[in-house]
Amino acid sequence: MILINLLPHREAARKRRRETFYATLGFSAVIGALIAGGAFLWFQAQISGQQSKNTLLKTEITKLEVEIKEISTLQAEIAALRARQQAVEDLQGDRNLPVHLLNELVRQLPDGVYITSMKQDNQTVTLQGMAQSNERVSELLRNLGNSSPWLVKPELIEITSSTVNLSPRDQRRVANFKMRIGLKRPTDAQKPAAGAAGAKPAAAAAAKAKG
Repeated sequence: MILINLLPHREAARKRRRETFYATLGFSAVIGALIAGGAFLWFQAQISGQQSKNTLLKTEITKLEVEIKEISTLQAEIAALRARQQAVEDLQGDRNLPVHLLNELVRQLPDGVYITSMKQDNQTVTLQGMAQSNERVSELLRNLGNSSPWLVKPELIEITSSTVNLSPRDQRRVANFKMRIGLKRPTDAQKPAAGAAGAKPAAAAAAKAKG
C-alpha cells in the first residue's frame, strides 16, 4: 500500500527554521548585551582609576606649587640678606676710601705735578691740577693705570697750557689738566689678591704632582 503524507510539512519546516533563527538571534543578543555590559564596566573602571590618579596628581601638584612658592620666597629673602650684607660691607669699606685715595695719590704723583682740586662722586674721582709739562701728565696717567691697586681706568678729560707768574721776572709754562679715575672698594681690591693667593697653592700642588 502506498502512504501519502497530506500534512503541510513545508510549513512545519519553515516554522522550525523561524524558531531556530529567533532563538539564535535572541541568544546572540544576550551574548552581545553581556559583552557590551562587560566592556562598559571595564571602561568605567579604567575611567574611575584614571580619575583617581588625576586627582592624586592634582593634589601633589598643588603641594609642589606651595613648596615652590615657599622656596622662591626663601630665595628672595636670601638674596635680600646678601644684598644687605654686601651693602654693610661696602659702607664699612667706603669709610676708608678717602684714606686709600690720598695714599695712592701721594705714591703715584710724579715730581712736578700738583693737584689743585679733587671731587669724589660715588666711585668716580675727578682731579684737577697743574704739571710742569704734558709728559708729567702722561706719567701720572700711566702710574694710576698700571701701578695702583685702588685706582682704575684713569681718563684725561682736558689739558690746556697756561703761564704761571712765579715772580715779576719769572714766568713758566704749565699744563693744566683735568682727569677722571675710578676708585675700587676694599672688597673689590681684595678679590684679585685673594685669587692670586689661592692660585699659588694650586700651582705648587700641580708642580709637586708632576715631580
